Amino acid sequence: FISWRLALDKAINLHGEDFIYDTDEQRVYVIGEYLALFIQVADRHTYERLEDGDRATFINGLAGKLADHMQDNCEDLFGVSDYRKSFIGLLNSRSQDYAECGYSQETGPSYRMWRCFGHNVQKMMGEDHHENKWVIDQAMEIDGPEVVEKLIKALDDLFA
Repeated sequence: FISWRLALDKAINLHGEDFIYDTDEQRVYVIGEYLALFIQVADRHTYERLEDGDRATFINGLAGKLADHMQDNCEDLFGVSDYRKSFIGLLNSRSQDYAECGYSQETGPSYRMWRCFGHNVQKMMGEDHHENKWVIDQAMEIDGPEVVEKLIKALDDLFA
């Protein structure tokens, strides 16, 4: 639930920073991008804390709960369909993208990971509006690090 709220808050924040969503679908896609990043951060942050099997169980459970949130919220917005499947597809696709990116327990996501995340958010927002050209900077440099810091704190509290 914490991950969902953090992603939703940042998607709303983008609108508050004068970035433009044309549709609710775009907003949901941006939330999905945040959640995909969170899965990667959670997996890497727990790497040294959990045995491989336990970590896989934790990450799969987290992904499943996030997919449930996505399903419920999308049904409320768009009607009945299998949103879970496309969200899991997004997680799998982003997992491949982020596999090439570094992560440090001390500093968190590498610049390359932030760049990949920012690019994905920008792609979801579209470039039809001039303002959205700069969303990559907002996601990489301001919103992303702020929200990942909160996620890491929640993970540390969970495993304390």
